[in-house]
Amino acid sequence: MNFDTRSKLFLALAATFITCLLVGDIIGGKLIQTSLFGHTFTLTVGMIPFPVTFLLTDLLNEFYGKRAARFVTWLGFAMALVAYAFIFVASTIPIAAMTRAADWTGVTDEAFTRVFVGSRRMIAASMTAYLVAQLVDISVFQALKRMTAERWLWLRATGSTAVSQLVDTVVINFVAWFGVLSLPDVVNIITSSYVLKIMIAIGLTPLIYAGHALIERVLELSPARIADDSPALEPAINAETR
Repeated sequence: MNFDTRSKLFLALAATFITCLLVGDIIGGKLIQTSLFGHTFTLTVGMIPFPVTFLLTDLLNEFYGKRAARFVTWLGFAMALVAYAFIFVASTIPIAAMTRAADWTGVTDEAFTRVFVGSRRMIAASMTAYLVAQLVDISVFQALKRMTAERWLWLRATGSTAVSQLVDTVVINFVAWFGVLSLPDVVNIITSSYVLKIMIAIGLTPLIYAGHALIERVLELSPARIADDSPALEPAINAETR
C-alpha cells in the first residue's frame, strides 16, 4: 500500500501527538517550581510536552478538519487506556527477591510504585480532562475559523487554546491533586499552569505560522475547507482503489 504525502503527514502528526500525550501523563507526577515576575509557579513536568501537543492539534485541525482531529483525539484516549492497563498489570506482578537486598542499586519496588502506580491517578485525571478539552478545542477552533472566514490563524489557534486549556487545567489538577495537596496549593498549580499555557500559546504563534507555511509551500498541501466535512484522507484512499 502506497501512502501519499497527506497520508504520511497525518500519520506523523498523529503518532507524535499521541507520544507527547502519553509521556506527559507518565511524567506528570513530578512537580517543579520556578519564579517569574516575582511570582512562584508550581508546575508539573507534564507541561513539557504541552507546546508540541498545542502545535500538533492546530495543524491537524487546520489541514485535516474536524473529523480527523476528533479521530486522533479518540485514538489518543484509547492509547492512554492501553498504557493504563499495562501499568496496572506491571504493578501487580511481584518484584524479584534480589531487588530487596541492601546493596541493590536498581529500581526497587517502592520506587516503581511511587513513580508508576502514583502516575495512574495522573493518567486517570489526564484522560478525563484531555477528552473534554480536546473536543472543546476542536469545536472552538472550527467555530472561529468559520466566523473569521478562514482568516486570522492566530485568533483561532490562541482562542481555542485559551478556552480548552482552562477546562483541561482545572479538571486535571483537581482530579490529580485534590485530597493530596491543600486547596491553596491546588489552586496555585491551576493558576500557574494556565497562565504558563497561555504564555506558551502566544509565544508559539510564529511556529504555527511557520508550520502552516512549511506544509503549504514545501509539502504543497492545502488546508481543509470549512465547507468540506468529508474525511481528510478519503481522496488518497479512493486513489488507491481506482
